[in-house]
Amino acid sequence: MIYLDSAATSYHKPDCVAEAVYHAIKHLGNSGRGFSRESLEASRVIFDTRCMLAELFETEGPRQVAFTSNATEALNTAILGSFQAKGKIHVITTAMEHNSVLRPLYLLEDGGMELTILRTDEKGCISPEEMEGAVKANTRAIVCTHASNLTGNLNNIREIGRIAKAHRLLFILDASQTAGVFPVSMEKDGIDILCCSGHKGLMGPQGTGVICVRPGISLNPLKTGGSGVQTFSRTHPVQMPEALEAGTLNGHGIAGLGAALKWLKDTGIDKVRLREQSLMIRFHKQVKDIPGVRIYGDFSDYERAPVVTLNIKDYDSYEIGSVLMDEFEISTRAGGHCAPLMHEALGTREQGAVRFSFSYFNTEEEIDRAAEAVRKTAQEA
Repeated sequence: MIYLDSAATSYHKPDCVAEAVYHAIKHLGNSGRGFSRESLEASRVIFDTRCMLAELFETEGPRQVAFTSNATEALNTAILGSFQAKGKIHVITTAMEHNSVLRPLYLLEDGGMELTILRTDEKGCISPEEMEGAVKANTRAIVCTHASNLTGNLNNIREIGRIAKAHRLLFILDASQTAGVFPVSMEKDGIDILCCSGHKGLMGPQGTGVICVRPGISLNPLKTGGSGVQTFSRTHPVQMPEALEAGTLNGHGIAGLGAALKWLKDTGIDKVRLREQSLMIRFHKQVKDIPGVRIYGDFSDYERAPVVTLNIKDYDSYEIGSVLMDEFEISTRAGGHCAPLMHEALGTREQGAVRFSFSYFNTEEEIDRAAEAVRKTAQEA
């Protein structure tokens, strides 16, 4: 099987990830719950992973890094926990967003918040100038993705961070498609809250997510409960990271994430990105001129997330995805990709699209076989 669905989850992972999870299952206790050797070892592993994430995202220290079960929980925590001010506040987002951003914002909009959704051009790109033009007197935040999970188009987060800072706005970034592949700096990019999954570009296990919060920002947590500290208080701790980590953490998954982060640091995310982009370019050049194939997104240059999304004639994307799997053993993602507004912008609401996303561990031979499968499918369609 050729796995080309890394934008959904990393299937190929460094061997050290599985080894770390197995070791954790055999040896780790519950972090912050006692002074046993096993509990202290779990605390050390989790703290070391916080440190690596703080270094990777250039935040102000490991205490500003909290773990969640996935990016969806992180984004819900960031969005629903940020806007408690009375009165009608205004938030800006984009049509590029995943439902993990859109649905919490819609929930707030239903409660009276004003929401502006920036539309994209025909290639699925947004304009930072239009974003700044959307700022109002009651605007409180910009919430957006770093890269579209559908097209791979990148947003200029350095410029968005500048806009947010100039207007004293909160900048919440969904880095699910770029963490571990592109450099992201909370300090240099002006990010106030960064959310991402641990199982995509970071190559950790599923069930891991990350939220990094700039010092001075206080979020209302989604959950309260056991924290391992302040047992006799009626209220949940307010200090980070305990404020956002009610209950037992996924220590086994975090151990695997820590191993993946060490591998990424040793390998270098620049090397990972260039490898994945080279595979994307190789695939794109082979399929872009096939009759009947339509490719979505901005390929004017290749500085983009390693994704190629396409359709073949007017065939339903699920049908094409099934053909690729059943006849060629190629795993892709077909359908709506939890990105409804992006599909509406591209005119693919009914058809969906087939997404090919690439991993550091894919080979050139696999890419060539996938491109040939697209060619054959298009000829026979």
